[in-house]
Amino acid sequence: MNLLLPVSNAVLDLIDQGGPVLWVIFATCLLLWLLILERLWFVRITWPARAARWVEQWNSREDRSSWRARKIRELIVSEVRLELHAMLPFIQLLVALCPLLGLLGTVLGMIGVFEVIAISGNDDAQAMARGVYRATIPTMAGLVVALTGIYFTVRLRRVADHETGHLQDRLALRDSTAAGEPS
Repeated sequence: MNLLLPVSNAVLDLIDQGGPVLWVIFATCLLLWLLILERLWFVRITWPARAARWVEQWNSREDRSSWRARKIRELIVSEVRLELHAMLPFIQLLVALCPLLGLLGTVLGMIGVFEVIAISGNDDAQAMARGVYRATIPTMAGLVVALTGIYFTVRLRRVADHETGHLQDRLALRDSTAAGEPS
């Protein structure tokens, strides 16, 4: 608990220095991570039982070789792909939004620096450096959030593609000639 207080104070000081855009980046980061955690939960906890149900339903079918059965299998794979890739476009949108929000914060901060220069003149280089420093904090925050989000977006997409392919392999088509049916 003693360690948590100084860390929270440092984070609040950073947000105070970065301006109001940092709160928007923080909210975006929170939403991004909630969606990433939801997808991880889905893939690790919820998905195995659903995949088993899909395979059980498919294997309980009498007809697994006709044209109709192939189309039903394609429908199942398509639904699975949609389930596994759900929210990934929105996560990608949030990842792309974070650096832009950071850039917005930097532009707003630089406008503030230029206002100070216009009012007081440019003879205080230390004050200008502080203003530029404060103006770049939102860009740094937006990039950090985006970089962590990119990693998990790529990872979640790979897992979703792998699980879709794995389920597609498990939904085996029965060979109509081996089953004694006319071709």
